Amino acid sequence: MSEENQRLRRARKSRSKMAELNVTRLTVFRSNTNIYAQIIDGNNNKIIATASTLEAEVKKKLKSRSNVDAAVEIGKRIAEKAVKAGVKVVAFDRSGYKYHGRIKALADAARENGLTF
Repeated sequence: MSEENQRLRRARKSRSKMAELNVTRLTVFRSNTNIYAQIIDGNNNKIIATASTLEAEVKKKLKSRSNVDAAVEIGKRIAEKAVKAGVKVVAFDRSGYKYHGRIKALADAARENGLTF
């Protein structure tokens, strides 16, 4: 079984648990070149807020879009957008990635800027 298939299996397992609870979740996707975050409403699966390193403002700020500094910036932006939309409590969906490096940096920055999970 490839690493990608193992990651997707882990992600499916955690998402099924979150779906049962109908919780709003902070979902993260990490590629080799960018990092993306979304706040998804648990009741009707609508996207409430998004942030990624592809946004023009973020591109100007960052030297590299695929490092821990970029993840911290995206964590701040997604937390600010979520709080503005009235969401303060979320479940963290790390999409099967290990909780270290860019994923951990994004989560810590989101917590520091008003999200609780």
